[in-house]
Amino acid sequence: MPRARLAADVGGTFTDIAVEWGGRLATTKVLTVPRAPEKGVLAGIERALATAGLSPDAFELVIHGTTLATNAIIERRGARTALLVTEGFRDVVAMAFENRFEQYDIYMDRPEPLVPRHLRIGVRERIDARGNVLMPLDESSLDPVVAALKEEGVEAVAVGFLHAYVDGRHERAVRELLAEAMPGLPVTLSSEVSPEIREYERWSTAAANAYVQPLMAGYIGRLEEALAALGFACPLYLMTSGGGLARPETGRRFPIRLVESGPAGGAILAAHIARQCGLDRVLSFDMGGTTAKICLIDDGEPQASRSFEVAREYRFLKGSGLPLRIPVIEMVEIGAGGGSIARVDAMKRLAVGPDSAGADPGPACYSRGGTDATVTDADVALGWIDPDGFAGGTIPLDFRAAETAIETGPGAALGLAASDGAHGIAEVVVENMANAARVHAVERGKTLGDRTLIAFGGAAPVHAVRLAEKLGIERILVPGAAGVGSAVGFLRAPVAYEVVRSLYSALDETFDPAAIDALLEGMREEADAVVAAAAPGAPLVRTLAADMRYHGQGHELTVSVPDAPLAPDSREALIEAFEADYARTYSRTIPGLVVEVMNWTLRVAARSDPPSPCPPMPPSAAAPPAGERAVCDPATAATVRAPVYRRDDLAPGATIPGPAAIAEDETTTVVLQSFTASIDALGNILIARKPR
Repeated sequence: MPRARLAADVGGTFTDIAVEWGGRLATTKVLTVPRAPEKGVLAGIERALATAGLSPDAFELVIHGTTLATNAIIERRGARTALLVTEGFRDVVAMAFENRFEQYDIYMDRPEPLVPRHLRIGVRERIDARGNVLMPLDESSLDPVVAALKEEGVEAVAVGFLHAYVDGRHERAVRELLAEAMPGLPVTLSSEVSPEIREYERWSTAAANAYVQPLMAGYIGRLEEALAALGFACPLYLMTSGGGLARPETGRRFPIRLVESGPAGGAILAAHIARQCGLDRVLSFDMGGTTAKICLIDDGEPQASRSFEVAREYRFLKGSGLPLRIPVIEMVEIGAGGGSIARVDAMKRLAVGPDSAGADPGPACYSRGGTDATVTDADVALGWIDPDGFAGGTIPLDFRAAETAIETGPGAALGLAASDGAHGIAEVVVENMANAARVHAVERGKTLGDRTLIAFGGAAPVHAVRLAEKLGIERILVPGAAGVGSAVGFLRAPVAYEVVRSLYSALDETFDPAAIDALLEGMREEADAVVAAAAPGAPLVRTLAADMRYHGQGHELTVSVPDAPLAPDSREALIEAFEADYARTYSRTIPGLVVEVMNWTLRVAARSDPPSPCPPMPPSAAAPPAGERAVCDPATAATVRAPVYRRDDLAPGATIPGPAAIAEDETTTVVLQSFTASIDALGNILIARKPR
């Protein structure tokens, strides 16, 4: 029998499992257990194994992604953490960028640092920006620090010294001293977790890593033990926020790299489909039970970044969260999922999210104690979700409970019937997502109308066509197993690791290629070792980028450069690459200014085969429906009778004019009146606007 692979994606509401073997795929969806996520994972695995008819010894690997680290930061339930900094600088993480992210709101609150002020402790030492020791580390100053850590019951420590990205010797010395005085205490060094310039982001990242380290180390350990108890002897891999796979040892050391692992899996899936189907311009749309994620994908590659904000507190506005400097797939994430709660504010406006009913108690229709009206309740009331077929029939939904929650909540406040209130909830949540997509595209100088929308996640196919209408998109693709899309994306991800180092280099007569080559060689050794440990013998693919700017500017462009030894004449090639990117971004260059490099970023990945291209579209054929039911047309709010199809019954070439619903175990695809759906040779649902 072919060796099997298993992926598990733990979300805020559902835990998704995908099992792949011999070209076949089995999936399942179970409710997440918030207080013990590994229990939900094990329940889902056991159900998936029963469906696939496989035993644990048939597997060659298990891939896992989770929002546990993100949720711990948002909910402020991480470890009691201390931050040791250069003496005199303990308020750097409180001063942040020293600006106002909302200029005219006098009641604006900044996010509180993860480490309270009395646990931000100064240490006597000082290294300058060139690595020169101005003040040796005063080891005696650590004696009262250790006493304070013990007295306060500190569970984790982050160490962040000025200019440690150039030379981390003082940080390493502190770790050794703490290991002697407090054995077993987790210690995070800013020079290892984020060795880049700019103290605030570096220290914020180090503090966040320390804050979630005990929680994630414990969770990863329990998960490994539980998998072993089930009989799994294969390796466990963790999905990272940058779209690669890493071993548990990396997750324990740098758990902050796991914060966006679930959404990254979805973007990997969308990019895989884009390459497979020859789609150059894609908008990835992932809507689950708690959040919606939108990502731009060009030429088969998702947008990437090295900065991310977690726990935004002020209307999801940039600057209102905690900054992290880690490799991430760039996307916009908003509180718009199936469990997002609808309410009416003081101005009689209907609002949806960002808070969610989650898995416990969940939407009112789950009959688990929830009473608030949610997006899922609206979808049930509108006829878009079959109450008896939700999650393959394993989670029966109460239609009347959904209607009652809407009637007594938003409906009563606005004087609306349940159907009208449900329609309003659905329209508001879709407009929230459309607005987020528009802003995300504008901020990056992109357009949306000529893109294909790839929709996955339990709730995305329900709302995808209406979202496309609002964005002016005329083509939607819903892949197979869309309801567990991120878990399927895990199975398509390569083993990969990214290393970044700061080394200021002016591209003038002071350019020193030998110093840069020495730095890059150390980066290659580190990244190669991590990837080789997870994928022994696999060919490695390296990509190199440089963060560059004109002298005097405060922000950089990330420019792709060849991964090859540098020579004195490499300076001109680097300048040409930078100015080409600068001209593409700003439509001009600035003559007479020196170009400088601030950071170097190296990504090493195990080589993977490109996806097989999608065969031509089969001949069109009519498809028999499995039944029909009353559904709401969101464009008119009118109730119409629409045929319902089972996706498993649809052969390639099947054509389905809207309005219609295509049901499967983990989701339902709603096809509106002005669109037509068809099934391609790979089983994807392609939805296109009817000729006008």
